[in-house]
Amino acid sequence: MEGYKSSLFGPLKYLYVGTSNVQKDLEYYTNVLGARKIWDLSSLGARVAAVQLGSGPITLLASHRPAPSCILIYQVDNIDKVSKELRKRGWRPKGARLEIPEGPCYSFNDPSGILLALLQITRPGVLGELSKNAR
Repeated sequence: MEGYKSSLFGPLKYLYVGTSNVQKDLEYYTNVLGARKIWDLSSLGARVAAVQLGSGPITLLASHRPAPSCILIYQVDNIDKVSKELRKRGWRPKGARLEIPEGPCYSFNDPSGILLALLQITRPGVLGELSKNAR
């Protein structure tokens, strides 16, 4: 994660997009926009597909998120250190720290209500492995 060392935040890793129809949106992103499908998972009544559109963050199309909505997920090196520093500045997470497949995560809102998240990737590649096992 070079190039951001002066900031607590690393790269914008994911756009977590709510969708009313993952299949329809996945076909649009891949067939019309030319995105590359990375993986497509269904579990516990939810479906999430990951696509790469350009050189920016990966877009996650998620059936369990309301459409239209988007969470900006930023990668951090050390979530405990970053959250401690941000708390000193008045930051408050939306709830308790969560464990998602790739690692620990906090979500929070900015003053306008935009939903953002911090993610420390402690299990890199796990989503690709889950996708392989789902086939």
